[in-house]
Amino acid sequence: MPSERENFNLSGPLHLTTVDWKNTHHQRSVAASLVQGVYILERDRQEKRQGSQALAPPWWEFFQFQIVRQLVDDADSCIFGAIYKFTPQASPSTLSTNESPHYVIAFRGTIRKPHSVSQDLKLDLQLLQNGLHRTSRFEIAMQAVRNMVAATQENNIWLAGHSLGSAMAMLAGKNMAKMGIFLEAFLFNPPYVSAPIERIKDKKVKQGIRIASSLITAGLAVAVKGTHQRNRFEDQFVALSTWVPSLFVNPADHICSEYIGYFKHRKKMKDIGAGGIERLATQNSIHGLFMTAMGKESEPPLHLIPSAVLTINSIPSPDFKHAHGIHQWWGPELYLKSKLYKYS
Repeated sequence: MPSERENFNLSGPLHLTTVDWKNTHHQRSVAASLVQGVYILERDRQEKRQGSQALAPPWWEFFQFQIVRQLVDDADSCIFGAIYKFTPQASPSTLSTNESPHYVIAFRGTIRKPHSVSQDLKLDLQLLQNGLHRTSRFEIAMQAVRNMVAATQENNIWLAGHSLGSAMAMLAGKNMAKMGIFLEAFLFNPPYVSAPIERIKDKKVKQGIRIASSLITAGLAVAVKGTHQRNRFEDQFVALSTWVPSLFVNPADHICSEYIGYFKHRKKMKDIGAGGIERLATQNSIHGLFMTAMGKESEPPLHLIPSAVLTINSIPSPDFKHAHGIHQWWGPELYLKSKLYKYS
């Protein structure tokens, strides 16, 4: 039997009968629903639900989208993403669509079901090892993004993802930003691969650990990288700062909550006059610096991003499953706190 959460009529944002595309809450709800649509597409495939039995279509049809292409992993034939096209129907009640996306490329996270869990967990492991860019699934996703940008010749394309899917969307967005193409991105519960310092209750201890970590990381960067190499990475980081993805995190979700401390600490270091140290630290990781010291090439950690709009769900979560779930992001009565962090 399908779960209630798979059924749009039971758990979807039915209150959005009309979408105001200038409203950030509406944008967030639609983007999250389209990501959920990818989850249900794969569940429909696994359960062989077709035609009138399929549960996925309402998750995009309700908002007047249609699927242009399903993204399929060549390793196990699972559906991990979808390209949606906005096809609005003109009517007197339709609000302006000037702010709407023309296309949305959405990626799901891990599904813990026998048909897909093996490959999904392999991708999770690659993410932990900072090797997501080397996977065939990401190559398929990246090529889809490149092709869509090239075909449309426009920037009115959204990226959206949840958990593992948000990591893929973030990496794709970073790659496009390096080419000077800045795509709107909605990243739900994006993984932050590091020790969960944010879960420490004592604020002084937490702050002390963060400051010590910044000092060590900056010191290693000076020792390991020459001035030329440091300047090159600084230039790349600054160039990337124009891209401002939207990150949606829950403090009770240890997979993504570290972003809260990451951005707050950057501001704190600047406020106490240690901005130069933090600029070095925020571009590097200790693991990456050790790899460099051993003469091995290492991609910058995915979670190190210059700028973002960070949105925190401040409603207490009953458990980790709820804190990490996609469903929390389209409710009509959320208590959200948003802040723009720009790298400087």
